[in-house]
Amino acid sequence: MTSTVALVRHRVADFDAWKKVYDGFAPIQAEHGVQSHQVLRSIESPDEVIVTHTFESAETARAFFAMPELKDTMRKACVDADAVEISYYDEVESSTLVGV
Repeated sequence: MTSTVALVRHRVADFDAWKKVYDGFAPIQAEHGVQSHQVLRSIESPDEVIVTHTFESAETARAFFAMPELKDTMRKACVDADAVEISYYDEVESSTLVGV
């Protein structure tokens, strides 16, 4: 069974303020199919953030990112709307390399 990973890249005005809003949205993420996530912050440009969300399917992922509540929350978190890029990927393989 494959999953879909959505990769979201955007800029934020204040990372710490954004992170509080993002963390507060976790119950809604779970309710709408987000199975796991990862938050990455650029070393060179701390206002640049990449977030990955894993979903059961591309349809679930696309429905999540179309939610008006998500757009409102991103606006409240001071996300630069012009800088938002969302890409969808099918997970082909995932593993942890320990002792290789």
